[in-house]
Amino acid sequence: MATAKMAAMTTMTSNALVAHNLPVPSALGSLDAYIGAVHQIPVLSVEEEQALAHRYRDQEDLEAARELVHSHLRFVVHVARGYNGYGLPLGDLIQEGNIGLMKAVKRFDPAVGVRLVSFAVHWIRAEMHEYIIKNWRIVKVATTKAQRKLFFNLRKSKKRLGWLSADEVSAVAADLNVPEREVLEMESRLSGRDIGFDLTADDDDNDRAPPAPAAYLMTHDEDPSESYERIDHEDSQLQLLHEGLAKLDERSRDIVARRWLDASNKVTLQELADEYGVSAERIRQVEANALKKMKALFVA
Repeated sequence: MATAKMAAMTTMTSNALVAHNLPVPSALGSLDAYIGAVHQIPVLSVEEEQALAHRYRDQEDLEAARELVHSHLRFVVHVARGYNGYGLPLGDLIQEGNIGLMKAVKRFDPAVGVRLVSFAVHWIRAEMHEYIIKNWRIVKVATTKAQRKLFFNLRKSKKRLGWLSADEVSAVAADLNVPEREVLEMESRLSGRDIGFDLTADDDDNDRAPPAPAAYLMTHDEDPSESYERIDHEDSQLQLLHEGLAKLDERSRDIVARRWLDASNKVTLQELADEYGVSAERIRQVEANALKKMKALFVA
């Protein structure tokens, strides 16, 4: 995934440099080369930005949109570096931010009177936040809007405070308008780490590595031999059932099947009596005799 994203970034940057008559680095596939390249793209003046934004909004000029995106790629890099502490690839963060930048350009209204960078920062951060939430841990640590807000703000607080005291928990909860229990729960999630269920080859050679859960967690699955024996027994019983039904006369077979083999639509003795024009007691007798014959096969 990272390789594909870097390729997309490379293509975007190459086009941008060519458009500005700037040299394209020979090693543009590397992240350092990409960052160096985007910093060569000139920053737009207010007048240039307004003109391009109007061209895109009023005339749907895609070349103007590309100019706006290219001139702000360096800002995406700057924002992405602020999320280095999450341990995720910087290149992936930059690419996610680039997606947010393009969304911002599409929605930017030059008539409002603000610079594109001030508008785009929210879209850029939103894409990066979504990527971090999805990829920071195997199990999602934040699923609701409130939890996401708490996730990012609590990490900033913990850089200053370390483990939160009771007063600090109350302060964070009041500041973010969330219950204290959610602050404590999120702190616990941030303090934990993912553990592989099985040891890798490297872990196996490391005497200091703790045993993986696969080494001590019990399995409640039945033994393979017991499973085979159970399945074989069920197949044998089913075969005997078919043989028993085949030896009954048609009426007895119908009564047993509708009384005992169709749990979703089980009929009563009286319903069968009405259908066959006999008493319910007679149906009971036929049923009892049929079951007795079938039982003999199972105990033989």
